[in-house]
Amino acid sequence: MKPRISTCITAVAFFAALSVPVQTAAQNNNNEHRPTHHHYQLIDMGTFGGPSSYFTIVGTRPVNTHGTATGAADTTIPDPYAPNCFFPECLVAHTFAYENGHITDLGSLPGVNNSGPNDINAKGVIVGISENGAIDPITGFPETVAVVWKNGQIITLPNFGGNFSYANAINNRDQIAGFALNTTLDSFGFAELCFNPPFGQQQLAVIWQNEIPQTLGTLGGPDSCALWINEKGQAAGHSLTNAVINPVTGFPTVDPFIWDHSRMLDLGTLGGTLGLANKLNNRGQVVGQSNLAGDLTAHPFLWDRGSLIDLGTLGGSFGLASSVSDSGIIVGGATNQNDQAFFAFLWKNGVMTNLGTLAGDDCSLANSVNSGGQVVGFSFPCAGGPSRAFLWQNGSIFDLNTYVPVGSDLTLSEATFVNDRGEIAVQGVASNGDQHAVLLIPCGGCLDAEGKAASAENSGAPSQRLTSNQERLAPSDTAVTWRARLARRHYIPSVVAPRN
Repeated sequence: MKPRISTCITAVAFFAALSVPVQTAAQNNNNEHRPTHHHYQLIDMGTFGGPSSYFTIVGTRPVNTHGTATGAADTTIPDPYAPNCFFPECLVAHTFAYENGHITDLGSLPGVNNSGPNDINAKGVIVGISENGAIDPITGFPETVAVVWKNGQIITLPNFGGNFSYANAINNRDQIAGFALNTTLDSFGFAELCFNPPFGQQQLAVIWQNEIPQTLGTLGGPDSCALWINEKGQAAGHSLTNAVINPVTGFPTVDPFIWDHSRMLDLGTLGGTLGLANKLNNRGQVVGQSNLAGDLTAHPFLWDRGSLIDLGTLGGSFGLASSVSDSGIIVGGATNQNDQAFFAFLWKNGVMTNLGTLAGDDCSLANSVNSGGQVVGFSFPCAGGPSRAFLWQNGSIFDLNTYVPVGSDLTLSEATFVNDRGEIAVQGVASNGDQHAVLLIPCGGCLDAEGKAASAENSGAPSQRLTSNQERLAPSDTAVTWRARLARRHYIPSVVAPRN
């Protein structure tokens, strides 16, 4: 397939300093700095004949440091495993790679099978999963196994004898982090905390080196999963610490871990029985979310060189850290006073900054940050409604829909990742509900459809006003919503009804 490349539009961003411990983006709108213009080229990844294409939703890299992108796209082939489909369209989807204006179908394991990527390293090696044509006799779902696309081939990664394995992240040494099932029956369904349906077998965190699996063990309970790996070979994830169900969470105690020098270190929690590692950077810093004592509230955390730090919130009771750059900048989201709204934040050097929302919205969440401090995420009405992708930089937040060509019915709903070159992975949606994987590439001197240097200024100041009928957000409901969003980024079959 050929990607659809749009002409560029210019957006305006304003500079502002970050100077107070809890600061709002709205406080930065009255600055008098001269605007600086930024140009982006919009590339719609297209499909393999079907209606939709997808980047990973949150967390891992859909775009590497050289601008090579990977995602999954629908073919026209009906999914043979319906209604246990990868995507709601119930069409077979294949992994793709985009490079230098060309898109390649990387396929799946032999047969009529789905595949999906999770991460790509600087060399263009991609990891993810593929169906293998078998049906898991325990769950009745199609079996999916960890795979790597390397040197033009798809390679199945060995597991521990179970019916499922998963490759989530890869570093430039081709070390791969994930998890794999063994043959021991397991009734806890811990896989739900790794954002997958329960499998009925024990799962263990694993690092594959030269396609050979090494189990990382657990923190004392039966299950664990590794989700991140850095260039030092450190891995991070979370693990059960026991087998005793907690009445509030419905799971045994779960702690985040870092695996370093052949040992798994328990990072602990902020007092509760549930802690999740959401990202690991190359400095060995881990960020995530942890319940507080009583398991009714949760805060974002940073683990750094042996210390677990509560990052706090924007005045409310709930928050999470979704990503951390290699320069130590942390982004995520947190509730404000009385938990009336949820706002994207940036945390740097002990200062948490409220990034605000796009005009007309009252909630937002930051998904990714690069080492230059560019932040991407999405802005949305707290009470429900369509979201819009945003970019925040230099104290200003603006709508990435600025770059959608005039006449297109595409809405950029969520920006999921930004690399250190400023390339942004965005999920878009058409008016008929079709999904589009979209890449925004910084460029200089881009022209519009008429060959002119177009300029589109950010429309309006960020809004943080709450509607009069805005209700308090329950922290437990917010946590469930966040986990559901994370679940969408993993290509795991689930019972879904085909779209009309």
